Amino acid sequence: MGGVTSSMAAKFAFFPPNPPSYKLVTDELTGLLLLSPFPHRENVEILKLPTRKGTDIVAMYIRHPLATSTLLYSHGNAADLGQMYELFIELSILLRVNLMGYDYSGYGQSSGKPSEQNTYADIEAAYKCLEESYGTKQEDIILYGQSVGSGPTLDLAARLPQLRAVVLHSPILSGLRVMYPVKRTYWFDIYKNIDKIPLVNCPVLIMHGTSDEVVDWSHGKQLWELCKEKYEPLWLKGGNHCDLEHYPEYIRHLKKFISTVEKSPSQRYSSRRSTDQFEQSRKSTDVFEVSRKSTDRREKPRHSTDRLEKPKIQSNHVDKLEKLKNLSNNADKLEKLRMSFDQMERSRRSVDCHEKSRKSIDHQLERARKSVDRPICRKLALGKRFFMWLAR
Repeated sequence: MGGVTSSMAAKFAFFPPNPPSYKLVTDELTGLLLLSPFPHRENVEILKLPTRKGTDIVAMYIRHPLATSTLLYSHGNAADLGQMYELFIELSILLRVNLMGYDYSGYGQSSGKPSEQNTYADIEAAYKCLEESYGTKQEDIILYGQSVGSGPTLDLAARLPQLRAVVLHSPILSGLRVMYPVKRTYWFDIYKNIDKIPLVNCPVLIMHGTSDEVVDWSHGKQLWELCKEKYEPLWLKGGNHCDLEHYPEYIRHLKKFISTVEKSPSQRYSSRRSTDQFEQSRKSTDVFEVSRKSTDRREKPRHSTDRLEKPKIQSNHVDKLEKLKNLSNNADKLEKLRMSFDQMERSRRSVDCHEKSRKSIDHQLERARKSVDRPICRKLALGKRFFMWLAR
């Protein structure tokens, strides 16, 4: 029964593009593997990797000359390397990372059939290649899992104690929970991420669209709550399941996260302490500067008045001093009013600026939200009925 349910679950979890979006060819002059129809790039290597399950998977490795981290990317359930190729190139450039992407067994030109256990063997083969062929250390690797790719990502991350970081992009709590909101984990469920994420010891970034129609964003929120080492999540307003990379916030937040985790703990502490000290010093200097300028403004009218009053007779001196005192008090009041007005004006401008920024972002989010997701909802509906029957 277990094999039957796992097989049925796989049918509703995996949708490899048919036909594959690329072909695997060998260059006659160099003997190098190439992805057709993409042109050869000097910094891109195409590989065939054997897995412990007996399949051969296709992988691509992108080298960046300034990289200190390597991203191991597990893509979603309705894509292959041909569809991800340009995005992988772009991510490597924008994030300044080496990047390895791979096709699951049964995807693209990888042999075998897709299954939960095969994907675990697939990501292990890719990780082993990074260590053995490229000399990549565990502490320099960031695992990135998109959608169903969060399954093999968390399975491997739970077993790597020195991993640099994990990124989960529209992740799932488990396969069954995508189709039916069960309260407990059943034996026939697949990709039990809800049980594995508490075992991950490195920083975890979770990104999810609030309008995801395939995997509700409550999956991402619950996984974030279960993280040991949480990083500020990215909940993209209006984002659907397959369009998060269209949002400018996506790449900004990802760059910020990678920059943060690339610093060692001691460096992060030192940088934070240095920044705090500088901020305190700056605030102290600002207070002194405001006080000094205020005093200067009060002094200038008094000096000018003193020069005018010198020729006058001594008997009027006391009266003039009293007037000067009143003028000084009035100047103080005017100065306070001016400072209060300046603060109100700055606050108003800040609100206006924020409002313009919010409207601009909302416009961009709305445009991206209207993009078309991959057609997998019909199969998910059928799968939902199947799993509801099993869960009775």
